Amino acid sequence: MPWHRCGALLDSAANRSTGRHVEQTWWHWYGPLDTERFTAAWQSVIDRETLLRAAFEWAPEPRLVFRPHARAEVVRHRAGSVDWDELLERDRLHGFDLNSPGPLRINLVDTGAPEVTRVLLTFHHGLLDALSVSVLHNEFSRAYLGGGVLPGGERRPDVRDWLHWLECQDTTAARDFFCRALPADISAVLPALPGPLTGQDGPGRAEARLTAAEAGRLHRWAAGRGLPDSSVLHAAWTLLLYRAADANGPVPVGFGVTVCGRGIPLECAERLVGPLRSCLPMTASVEAGRPIGRLLADLRDRALDMAAYEWVCPTQIQEWTGRPACLLQSLVCLEPAPRPLSDLQARLAEAGIGFGHRHAGGAHPLLPVALLVREGADGSRLLTVVHDRARICDADAGLLAGQCARLLRHLPTLDGTETVAEVLGLLAQDPLPRIAPPRPAPAR
Repeated sequence: MPWHRCGALLDSAANRSTGRHVEQTWWHWYGPLDTERFTAAWQSVIDRETLLRAAFEWAPEPRLVFRPHARAEVVRHRAGSVDWDELLERDRLHGFDLNSPGPLRINLVDTGAPEVTRVLLTFHHGLLDALSVSVLHNEFSRAYLGGGVLPGGERRPDVRDWLHWLECQDTTAARDFFCRALPADISAVLPALPGPLTGQDGPGRAEARLTAAEAGRLHRWAAGRGLPDSSVLHAAWTLLLYRAADANGPVPVGFGVTVCGRGIPLECAERLVGPLRSCLPMTASVEAGRPIGRLLADLRDRALDMAAYEWVCPTQIQEWTGRPACLLQSLVCLEPAPRPLSDLQARLAEAGIGFGHRHAGGAHPLLPVALLVREGADGSRLLTVVHDRARICDADAGLLAGQCARLLRHLPTLDGTETVAEVLGLLAQDPLPRIAPPRPAPAR
């Protein structure tokens, strides 16, 4: 793996027990579940997927090596033998030994109800992204229906093809684009004013929700203006960053946005298993008197311009531009909803098996704060502010989540001519969140 994409792996090796870079997804399994067949099905997927047999070596330089074999790690718990919340936290904090192959493991928890089992899949997002897990889920389903053996199928690329593709890319155009597009000075990078120490520690999560009706209204409003859902999320976060800057005149705003990394000319890239997701810098110049419709269009256009370079990673951009890493102090991530294959669903139903809605617990990033947005089973939108509690306390993270939700509910009432100041008038009586200074690096 190119060295500039190894950041999450290097950090995990030094901080395994923190649970950073570990993601989890879980769902209910309805119907009979044969543990031996379940384990065999995952083993068959591991035997087929190169990345699931990957390990990390540090010398003579950081690199991925692909082992010929890795064991499926599946543990089944009897009903009442474990507390669900404790299992989630314990499994996340257990982390992964990256020197050994296997970036995922599975826990099965009997619920006590007849033929209802909770399935917990924990994985390392330095090697797998959410879309990869959806691909693996479908492959596992095929294997389970095949009696524990993954049937033969069409050729599709694996992580080695992607790594070779990356190595062959001429980065000149990408380098020129980001050097030209990134302002020399970004003054608004955090959605909070400087504040005192929080007295808290560890990762935190604060949530707000748009109902299905609210989410549908927002989607229709955006679509009617030629905007993707991501642009309205970027606009809400931009407004919160601008508000916290508390400045007169134009304010350059910057934050990270996640991109799937699959819009590349590599055959079947949408079904590739690997860490393709990346984070790119979104920037905008914001003024109080600027129409909100213009800001939305600019954010959309910037995302379209960056789409050609979604295979680039933040370390490369920092190296090319010389911009400090502090540009990416916050992140907005719109998680794709898992889309099971309809033919698999029908075949599972014929076997008396059904899967409940997949829930996800995003990894805790190294950034002070991130906004994760996911679609609920009922069409609602869950807004989760994931934060470093040593920097932003739980109460202020809750403020951010709530204020973001209020802005998103408010946008469909606008015609686009309203100014940024008029839109932010909605929050005029709300306190501004506070952020503590970063902790000093430990002495060497």
